[in-house]
Amino acid sequence: MLKAIIVGASGYTGAELAHFLTRHKHIELASLYVSEGSLDKGKKLSELYGNLLGVVDLPLLPLANSAIKRACEGIDIVILATAHEVSHNLAALFLAQNTVVFDLSGAFRVQSTAFYETFYGFTHQYPALLEKAVYGLAEWNSEAIKKTDLIAVPGCYTTASLTALKPLAERGLIKENSKPTINATSGVSGAGRKASVASSFCEVSLQPYGVFTHRHKPEIDQHLGLPVVFTPHLGSFKRGILASINVQLKSGVTSEQVDQAYQDAYADKPIVRLMSKGLYPALKNVVGTPYCDLGWAVDGDDLVVFSAIDNLLKGASSQAIQCINLRFGFDITTSLL
Repeated sequence: MLKAIIVGASGYTGAELAHFLTRHKHIELASLYVSEGSLDKGKKLSELYGNLLGVVDLPLLPLANSAIKRACEGIDIVILATAHEVSHNLAALFLAQNTVVFDLSGAFRVQSTAFYETFYGFTHQYPALLEKAVYGLAEWNSEAIKKTDLIAVPGCYTTASLTALKPLAERGLIKENSKPTINATSGVSGAGRKASVASSFCEVSLQPYGVFTHRHKPEIDQHLGLPVVFTPHLGSFKRGILASINVQLKSGVTSEQVDQAYQDAYADKPIVRLMSKGLYPALKNVVGTPYCDLGWAVDGDDLVVFSAIDNLLKGASSQAIQCINLRFGFDITTSLL
């Protein structure tokens, strides 16, 4: 049986990861870690998340860089549920201990040092690791995921958007020189567990943010292979993302061709569910599940495609588990369904 640890385990995503791993028949969850300065160190995870009482009662251990070698003794899998600047520094240290690293931050998602200087505001110190990292969009990069020790798990907005758009882009169905327009709304849990006025219950209202400046936009561009217009919104609900995407199709592309593109891409992918014609995704059907639901409609050269996921699951933790299953040869739905 493989052994795994989670670093940054006190956050919403860390808790979901811990829950999945306790159900995984091939993996033992060995330890949970937080930063040395965390107010949660020493507490049991189940003290923070009551639903995990009796399920994940492991303590949240403080982790110093000097203790990484000891923390990796007997460990096969390291999951980093940490901020990008933390993952940027930790990944190399864990890889040096012969572990396979699954990073849920943005630190290794794009293989360009210039990308990080432009959109993250820092100089990436590990260009060789960027070249090694594989983008963990599970339904599209499965073969590459199997062959690397550093998997950069995509975030929630990018997963919802790319899952909807890649079948069209791969088939060349999108009109040249047009930009798919993505309007996506996320639940407040996407902002993380840290207290903030902007994400407090009494302050949250449905509103756009990061207009033309959100760093997921260039990430989508990179992995789709064409530019998009991306506008994120904060919704007055806890979990889930619904993306509504307008696409201009090439002249002459039929609705049957669009249907076939989605069927060919996902008919054998159990985590992506294709809606019947005339039906569209709803958050209530995906929240608490690892699924991505897709629905679409065509009117002449205009296509609208809708994508719904749980931002903490398919947008983070359950996709990380998909990547783990792919990397180690397990059925992709193990512990998820």
